[in-house]
Amino acid sequence: QVQLVESGGGSVQAGGSLRLTCAASTYGYSPYCMGWFRQAPGKEREGVATADSDGMITYGDSVKGRFTIAEDTGRNKIYLQMNNLKPEDTGTYYCAAGAMASLKSKNYINWGPGTSVTVSS
Repeated sequence: QVQLVESGGGSVQAGGSLRLTCAASTYGYSPYCMGWFRQAPGKEREGVATADSDGMITYGDSVKGRFTIAEDTGRNKIYLQMNNLKPEDTGTYYCAAGAMASLKSKNYINWGPGTSVTVSS
């Protein structure tokens, strides 16, 4: 069982930056892949960035060049650095753990409660 808790959300103006943190309690289990997803009101959950145990990192097309995922395995944390934020980045951001590297939410088993990000124009 993996427990995940996100933090770092907030409200920023377009062009600003935020860094999200996911603290993972893994209880001796090491997920193969960790990821960040987001969901805007009325929209489906969207894969933002993933990082697997083999070092492979994948980004969603809408965030490439602006967002960076990083892991601190020693502290069981993953981060999402978000730069040049746009109003369309607004949503609830979720941290997830799974056994398959994928930007599809159905492949992830464990989820945090989410943290809200609002980007104003």
